[in-house]
Amino acid sequence: MGDDVEQFREQWTTGVRAVIADRAVTSVFQPIVELDSGRVVAYEALARGPEGPWCAPDELFAAARAEGCLSELDQACRAAALRGAVTHGLLAPSTVFVNVEPEVLDDTAVAALFDTGEPVPAELQVVLEITERALAARPAELLRTIARVREFGWAIALDDVGADSLSLAFMPLLRPDVVKLDLRLVQERPGPAIAEIMNAVNAYAESTGALVLAEGIENGTHLTMARALGATLGQGWLFGRPGPGVAPGTRPGTLRLPVVQPTDPRGELVSPFACLPARAPVREAPKALLIELSKQLERQAMRLGKTCVVVATFQEARHLTPATRLRYRDLVERVGFVAVLGEDLPVEPMPGLRGADLAPGDPVRGEWDIVVLSPHFSAALLARDLGDDGPDMERRFVFALTYERDTVVRAAQALLSRVAPSTAQRASATDGGVPPVPAGPVPPLAGRPAGDPGEALLHRALAAVGTGVTVVDLRLPDQPLVYVNPAFERLAGQPAAELLGRNCRFLQHPDTDAAAVGRIRAAIAAGAECREVLLNRRADGSTWWNRCTLTPVTDESGAVVQYIGIQADVTDQVETERALRTERDRVRSYAARIAELDPGVTAPPGTTPHTSRDSPGARRV
Repeated sequence: MGDDVEQFREQWTTGVRAVIADRAVTSVFQPIVELDSGRVVAYEALARGPEGPWCAPDELFAAARAEGCLSELDQACRAAALRGAVTHGLLAPSTVFVNVEPEVLDDTAVAALFDTGEPVPAELQVVLEITERALAARPAELLRTIARVREFGWAIALDDVGADSLSLAFMPLLRPDVVKLDLRLVQERPGPAIAEIMNAVNAYAESTGALVLAEGIENGTHLTMARALGATLGQGWLFGRPGPGVAPGTRPGTLRLPVVQPTDPRGELVSPFACLPARAPVREAPKALLIELSKQLERQAMRLGKTCVVVATFQEARHLTPATRLRYRDLVERVGFVAVLGEDLPVEPMPGLRGADLAPGDPVRGEWDIVVLSPHFSAALLARDLGDDGPDMERRFVFALTYERDTVVRAAQALLSRVAPSTAQRASATDGGVPPVPAGPVPPLAGRPAGDPGEALLHRALAAVGTGVTVVDLRLPDQPLVYVNPAFERLAGQPAAELLGRNCRFLQHPDTDAAAVGRIRAAIAAGAECREVLLNRRADGSTWWNRCTLTPVTDESGAVVQYIGIQADVTDQVETERALRTERDRVRSYAARIAELDPGVTAPPGTTPHTSRDSPGARRV
């Protein structure tokens, strides 16, 4: 049996590489339509393998990923797309959209995106589709890639917007010419998450002139929703299925892309303070004031939540004090992406926090910067050290506090161009793969042998209960979930495959009580049991009240190694109690008013009727 498996694996490898070597990858093209005119203004190239097990792109890419030739396949697909576009006459005024795998952008040289081995005619207009995942993994590399793509004459589309909050957070940094809405936005019922995405995308399109493209339009209802979301371009079976070339019976048109200001390809040499325009007012302040200004921006970022990016500098690693680490732990839990830079800072100073060690001579070493950027808010504190030798809190800086979006974006790009790949990404590049995410049934609880006959019964019982059950392993980095039952999947609005390996902080909402979160954290640190009622958020953006009970599990030595969580949706109970309190307060207010107007009426307990002798201050009290 083992020989058969090895033989099949060898054939699989040979087949995938043979497909690439033989140019057996082809492309089909799906029309992209201008919704107002109905004209076909572009086509998206979709890869197809040869007849057989690798015909569908998912199987083909999965095989290439398993055998370590993903970059080669991605390049082959892009070359096939450009080759097919030329062959079938998809030249100007038409435009061709081509994809690039996020994993390829992680570790492939920029030149490989364009080195097709064949000349690309000037009449071929190309839009390169990328996702935000690549920027989150390797910010510096992707920002340089985007600059190179624009130098090459290609445009940028941000794909799958709405599938993840980070796409909204990184949209101002990527500055795409086209924003492609994930198909679920037009096919699913509207909810809070869709409203959030619509607001962010429309604000970006209004300020930049970017085009909005809705995918997955298959009927008239989808088309109506796409228009309501602000899309001016559409793609889907309603307009045509993928075909070998120009869609028959269609009217061609021209894709009018916005004029994009060129980015600085040497952005890594620019400091945020140098991004300030000449007209920006610059003031002088001691370090004590900058600390308070920084904390205020951090609080603002906490309110913005998962659609926010925060990047800060600390000059030296010693300035990332224990108190500062506590604040940034809260930021990591609430904000989409957080990075810090400073001399001797590691790649990951703490779980979830990205870091960068500033090189000798880097001008950012002499700066104090914090940048907060989201779809609807932008602010930056940019300061330069004056080099005082006195007490630390009295050190003086020249600084500017700016809300000008272009300046904030440039400052963020300047800092992110210095951020190295995350620890997980480096491990992937070194070891040839990402460490596996724990999956499957509950791991043996501490104190129970792996082969305990009761394990199977325990698994069935946990799967059957109606309340959410989770297991968190404190021995793993960032204390991830290692088990979730079906009830918890329903509560979180995500399948187990997307939940396992993540810290529970993803459930938190910007309005989640920070004090309650702090009490949970303190209980876990003490190895104690705790119960809290928290406002949580599902994957679709809707909220629910979670009565969460956390119970520690110890090993043979008595050390706490796991926590079992029991989650119950008590939204109806919380809302009912709130409604009762509101109604009670209203009745008391009316009774107090009646008593004030008619002295013969006795005010109910708990109320204090006003008299004409009450001062305004007393009434406020």
